[in-house]
Amino acid sequence: MSEPQPAPGEAPRHRRPAPLLFEPSEAQPDDEHFFGLESLADPRELLERSTELVLAFRAAADRAQEYQAAAAAQLADPRRFDRLTEADLAERARWTEDYARKMVEFGRDLIKDRAPEEQPPARP
Repeated sequence: MSEPQPAPGEAPRHRRPAPLLFEPSEAQPDDEHFFGLESLADPRELLERSTELVLAFRAAADRAQEYQAAAAAQLADPRRFDRLTEADLAERARWTEDYARKMVEFGRDLIKDRAPEEQPPARP
């Protein structure tokens, strides 16, 4: 089904949105299902699977923390005209100022230690 085209010199007509015929159901969180662990009856299997999850979450948290540190270092860079102070970083990331200072230092070390091919391109 094609929309009628306006005649030459005539303003195009705006299409009306289709009416919503139903309300989408809201996703209900199911607190009793956590990665299928509740369905495991064998304690050996439960220990193995839950240990895998713990290790995966730790690795993800460590990696996310490195990204946080790199971002904090970039935002606190004195060469930026819009740089953030450690107090601003702390407030934005819900850290203490001391922790923000340590994250900036950690981020600077991470950025400095990156291989040249991993460095972001220089801005003109």
